[in-house]
Amino acid sequence: PGPAMRRAGPGASPPDGAWGWVVVFGAFVSIGFAYAFPKGIAIFFKEIQDFFGTSYSEIAWVSSITLATTYGAGPISSILVNRYGSRPVVMLGGLLCGIGMVSAAFCTSILQLYICVGFITGFGLALNLQPSVIIIGKYFLKRRPIANGLAMAGSPVMLCTLAPLNQFLFDNFGWRGSFLILGAVLLNCCVAGALFRPIGVAKEPGKNQMVEEEKEAPKEEVTKVSIEMSNPTHASAETKTEEEEEKDCCEKINQYLDFSLFKHRGFLIYLIGNVLMFLGFFAPIVFLAPYAKHIGIDEYSAAFLLSILAIVDMIARPATGIIANSKWVRPRIQYFFSFSIAFNGACHLLCPLASGYTGLVIYSIFFGLAFGMVCAMLFETLMDLVGAARFTSAVGLVTIVECCTILLGPPIGGTLIDTFGDYKYMFIKCGAVMVLAGTFLFIMNYYNYRMLAKEEKERKAKEEDPKIVRTENEGRSNWNKETQQDGHELEPLRDEREGLKTEANGT
Repeated sequence: PGPAMRRAGPGASPPDGAWGWVVVFGAFVSIGFAYAFPKGIAIFFKEIQDFFGTSYSEIAWVSSITLATTYGAGPISSILVNRYGSRPVVMLGGLLCGIGMVSAAFCTSILQLYICVGFITGFGLALNLQPSVIIIGKYFLKRRPIANGLAMAGSPVMLCTLAPLNQFLFDNFGWRGSFLILGAVLLNCCVAGALFRPIGVAKEPGKNQMVEEEKEAPKEEVTKVSIEMSNPTHASAETKTEEEEEKDCCEKINQYLDFSLFKHRGFLIYLIGNVLMFLGFFAPIVFLAPYAKHIGIDEYSAAFLLSILAIVDMIARPATGIIANSKWVRPRIQYFFSFSIAFNGACHLLCPLASGYTGLVIYSIFFGLAFGMVCAMLFETLMDLVGAARFTSAVGLVTIVECCTILLGPPIGGTLIDTFGDYKYMFIKCGAVMVLAGTFLFIMNYYNYRMLAKEEKERKAKEEDPKIVRTENEGRSNWNKETQQDGHELEPLRDEREGLKTEANGT
């Protein structure tokens, strides 16, 4: 660690710069690969499909499993970061990505591709995503929105680069050679992880102290046993601390999976809407390049459609963030999010009308805009509903539930292509599902806002209305008077009872 890190005390504030910008670059690379890679490999699908003689739905499972594993393994990644720190987790993730893609180059069946690309590479990408987001929060405080924005820009930039690169690799080396090279490219995530220098260096002396204590422990064991034999209360105190430690472990688990969120009305509305939305969210990206090739467009032009989408997405994300942060939109951000989802669906519904390459370019521009709008507000709207304190738990639960529909979306689209022999039904399905999700979220958020306003009004009325307070006070004073009166009336009975007691004792 450098001198700036050494100077940082145990309670030092984030540096907001210096080595932090190198960390942002590392996060840019790892986040970019995590989000863009499952979409970028769609370039190879048509050729792999012809090679193995599989259907569209079977080949679509490759992207689905990769995306679902990347999302679903989020909580595991968070737990590993808390235990070992961001640097080793990202480096392990990069290594797994490389191993997965190199293994995929030697696959002889589609099932082996599911395991190598879907599970191994997908899990590696999950280990890249969470630590990169977490480490930025440790290095930045005041400039965190800028740092996060630069890091998240890695997704569209990588997609924009990977689409033509993958096509170039395929033309020169075939899909097996391309997978070998991509495995080597993904090892750059290890380099990105190496840049994530731990910021809490001041804690290291504590570790050395623990090691020394462990060395001294054998000498003290005999003494400890004799104390426990002579003083049993000491032993009970020891077991109590163990029980407390177990409770602490349970509390740590609850930080990631706070199941009380399922009683939160806003969270449930968000979850149902998003689960529905993800059925149609990723399938159009996965099938865009194969669809262009299907209608007779050359390979590079088909790959360039994904680059157009990524460039527009790159511009749309920060622009949406600025609009969503404005004083007019911010208080009703849920409506804006609902509109973005419905707008996304409308683009897919209109896609079958696009004839020729020009039509697909226009569709890619609008799709990139709509996709960027949804991605920019996906987590912001969740934080708006549940608050910053419960956000970590909410993200964990949402990703676990959503990975089911992320997994099913592209294969359902592939099944429709296989059944009807036409891509338009897949686009119509995705569009209809997303318009339905946007409409559901709009109506239910309107209901939620009304209910919240009503509850707030009732709470204020209870606090401010003096009549309610007066009646409560009167009721309390009346009850006190009655108890006092009862006390006076019961005095003769008490005297009689005492007299009976003395007589009984006398006999």
